[in-house]
Amino acid sequence: MNHDKISILGISGSLRLNSSASTVLHIVSGLFPDHVDFLIYKGLEHIPAFNDSEAAPPVVSSFIQSIEKADAVFFCIPEYAFGVPGALKNALDWTVSSTAFSNKPTALITAASSGDKAHAALLLTLTALGANIPDSARLLLPFIRTRLTERGEIKDADTLLKIKDQCRSLLEIISTGNS
Repeated sequence: MNHDKISILGISGSLRLNSSASTVLHIVSGLFPDHVDFLIYKGLEHIPAFNDSEAAPPVVSSFIQSIEKADAVFFCIPEYAFGVPGALKNALDWTVSSTAFSNKPTALITAASSGDKAHAALLLTLTALGANIPDSARLLLPFIRTRLTERGEIKDADTLLKIKDQCRSLLEIISTGNS
């Protein structure tokens, strides 16, 4: 990395701003030091259904460019019907023919009631895309609603510590390029 500022693109798998996944992503955004620009992507709902027989529409090109420009990507997702939310999976499908995720340092929190199926599915997708997502950058937070206060804060110190460790791990991966 040739610059002092680090840019991380945060992507919530939920389209609801007040969802547990979006809430956790906002918490994550505040845990990084000042030299990190954490930008939460807005616009997943505007990405059209994947169609590889057409050129990518401008909104898709912009999404892919956002990933390419970022030093890392940080996902926080819910689990819908035991899988990855459709809007997120659709957006990621558009990136298949690009190199946007090629060795891109990536972190994932799955914040759901259970979450294990969506967590495994998104890890499989990110691996197929070439993302650099080591074990230390993966976190499953089951029963997420029991871990959040009504004000959208983490209730227990153990959960907050796990998230902070994950953030530190992602910064180390970005700085060293190691997985």
